[in-house]
Amino acid sequence: MSSSKPPWYRSRSYLHFYLPVSFKKARNLVTNPELVSKHAFFPLINYAVESKKIKKDKKTHKIDMAVKERPIAYSAHIDSHIYAYYASLLSKKYEIQLKAAGLTDCILAFRGLGKSNIDFACEAFEQIKIMGECSAVALDFSKFFDTLDHSILKESWANLLVEAKLPADHFNVFKSITQFSQVNKIELYKEFSISLNNPKNGRKRVCSAKEFREVVREKKLIKTNKAPFGIPQGSPISALLSNIYMFEFDAEMKRYMDIHGGKYYRYCDDMLFIVPAPLRDSVAGFAQERVKQLKVSINTNKTELRTFTYQNGVLTADQMLQYLGFMFDGENVYIRSSSLARYSEKMKRGVRLAKKTMDKYNAVRTSKGLPEKGLYKRKLYSRYTHLGGRNFVTYGLRAANKMKSKTIKRQLKPLWRRFHEELDK
Repeated sequence: MSSSKPPWYRSRSYLHFYLPVSFKKARNLVTNPELVSKHAFFPLINYAVESKKIKKDKKTHKIDMAVKERPIAYSAHIDSHIYAYYASLLSKKYEIQLKAAGLTDCILAFRGLGKSNIDFACEAFEQIKIMGECSAVALDFSKFFDTLDHSILKESWANLLVEAKLPADHFNVFKSITQFSQVNKIELYKEFSISLNNPKNGRKRVCSAKEFREVVREKKLIKTNKAPFGIPQGSPISALLSNIYMFEFDAEMKRYMDIHGGKYYRYCDDMLFIVPAPLRDSVAGFAQERVKQLKVSINTNKTELRTFTYQNGVLTADQMLQYLGFMFDGENVYIRSSSLARYSEKMKRGVRLAKKTMDKYNAVRTSKGLPEKGLYKRKLYSRYTHLGGRNFVTYGLRAANKMKSKTIKRQLKPLWRRFHEELDK
């Protein structure tokens, strides 16, 4: 993409109901409030991303694996440009609002801070070390995006704009993201005989306008959100709107922490309070009461109340604190065991698939009288070892270096051996 194009414009090539849009056409639409106020948004295309959730029973030490689904919805090209443009407008105002409220260092996600979970977790753990004997309260929302109340979101949006009500263009964007329509990707692709593995195959969009009317609409593939709550995950504006939604709550939590000498951090639906130990239980209760006003709920199964005390001069936690994929015992930082287990499962599947592919092609080569070829290992090394650019192992090594953690390095050390054991099977 040309450097002369603004950040809100990103060339998109995925299949949708609308063709990809040039920068000029997108700019002419998104910068014209009157056109935006009358724009008819296409249905989103939605699907679910499956991830394996690995849990270890504390009593029996038995490991259970459950499949967790995370809903994702993506918008038509032209709609995405509108969402991205309005997200950029709102983001500038939101940053000013955060600064005025002293929340710049408290709200961590979706802000383009140039930092990662590694940095945020490291800063939180360092804060605990600075405070010494203290408590950490970690709270997690249940189905965060799915439960955001539309009336609260609308009011928060208008407040950010310093308006009594949303202007017509903003209101149309708000309406599209709350009263959103969507079409299931599997059903849609099946209807038009589109391959899930190779969807383009000469196509530039899912279907023509005529097919959209006669098939998608007529066969009632479109489902509309009629509930007064919930916004889709995956649109260019959804993440920012979740932050805007939380502003008053964040400001109140920050004021409460300032009064009691604590620290407050929120990363999307993960909240962390670092407080003087006597305040531990009251902070959790205070936050849970205020959360009710947002019409969202806390996942009590994920609530963590941890207390740090000095034992023989060493800061020690009564139980390890889990935060943003890491665990902290007062002195040492670890990668969660479930993350390591997920890596091992993914690595084994990847190696086995590569071997099956090798066998398949060698069978063809043998039938043609050609010599067999060995396993193509370069991609495997790139995906599953420190020799790759961006993967779980390199992420872990970055974390170990940033946090000066010997424990993380010890956790990662056996992965090289396990990888080669799988290769040699």
